[in-house]
Amino acid sequence: MNIIDIFSKRGFLEATTHDEALRRHVADDGPVTCYIGFDPTASSLHVGHLVPIMSLAHMQRNGHRPIALVGGGTGLVGDPSGRTEMRQMLTLEQVEENARGIKGQLQKFIDFGDNDGAVLMNNADWLVDLKYIEFLRDIGRHFSVNRMIKSEGYRVRLESEEGLNFVEFNYMLLQAYDFLKLYDRMGCRIQMGGSDQWGNIVAGIDLVRRMRRVESYGITFPLVTTSSGAKMGKTAQGAVWLDAERTSPYDYFQFWINTDDGDVMRFLSLFTFLPIDEVEKTGKLDGADINSAKVVLAFEATRLAHGEGEAVKAYRAAAGMFGLRSVPADLLPSSPIPRGQEVSDDASVPALHMDRSDFEAGIPIFKLYHNVGLVDSGSAARRLISQGGAYVNGRRVDSDSYIVSDEDIEDGEIVLRAGKKKFFKIKING
Repeated sequence: MNIIDIFSKRGFLEATTHDEALRRHVADDGPVTCYIGFDPTASSLHVGHLVPIMSLAHMQRNGHRPIALVGGGTGLVGDPSGRTEMRQMLTLEQVEENARGIKGQLQKFIDFGDNDGAVLMNNADWLVDLKYIEFLRDIGRHFSVNRMIKSEGYRVRLESEEGLNFVEFNYMLLQAYDFLKLYDRMGCRIQMGGSDQWGNIVAGIDLVRRMRRVESYGITFPLVTTSSGAKMGKTAQGAVWLDAERTSPYDYFQFWINTDDGDVMRFLSLFTFLPIDEVEKTGKLDGADINSAKVVLAFEATRLAHGEGEAVKAYRAAAGMFGLRSVPADLLPSSPIPRGQEVSDDASVPALHMDRSDFEAGIPIFKLYHNVGLVDSGSAARRLISQGGAYVNGRRVDSDSYIVSDEDIEDGEIVLRAGKKKFFKIKING
């Protein structure tokens, strides 16, 4: 499938330039080279950057060459796009430190190890030492001020109370120059970015055409908002960072667990690499099944940002604290998430592996029965207990206030029974 079709199907596309020519370029001239810029305004990227990051990863997985361009040079100026006030001016040392942090995070998603694969670059290499008069004569003469001030990014700032200063006015020229340099150095003919970058991208396309007589292309992504209309990645506590020191893997996992039901299929499409045909099935889920899909989303997103080991730890911690329901094996089978329901020594008895530490604080019996799937709800568990049908290790439970703790572990396991024939075995690690 053409990568443009993949982007479209998974919800990445907001707009493209020269749509048919772009599709032919990707299909006939491949592997093609594309780039996205990341300005180092902080030492960490956040969840709001995931759509462009994932788009580069999809390009690589489909045989193309992505360039992640860290804006060590443009970061010294500040992009006015999408803002009503000027960004804080950073020192060269701050920008360099932030650029180092961003590089480490991008490497979690994109493989920069192959000589013929993805490329990580920094535009400080050609912007910091630019000769101003040369730049104005060679590059600036191709830009119309009349056209520039009509672009959305500049127009909003011109209408704001603070206005647009001359430093920021130069940003469009610098980003366009980046595109020209990447074409000259890498043969790059596709620039991608958020919808607020449309004006900057079109300016770069125009510059490459004027100076090199070559057609290049642009792709923009939509601003992702939640079903409630909130900006993606913003919480009451602030941004959800990709840096584990700012947002722990556990808190990162919890952010995705709390996804609105109406966003689950869309977020699985955008923020995981699970096959789209599996993802589309989740659009028909509700109740316990949609909650299971949220667990898969949280696991996959955490695995990409922090590695499988941290994702498993976060999953187990959440299971111990909140008693996550085990995920049906056929829900999203391509995910390596710990399924919970594994084959026990007795193949007729489902089993869940948990750590001893999960039971140190104790888990209410009614919640545990619900979470492992022996009953459909906490109230059903309470009814079962009141009717005398709940057993732990063969002992009947008399009260729904009973707390299952590490004292209930016998021979490395806890056996739950509902009625006469339904069993569930929890195997204890450690």
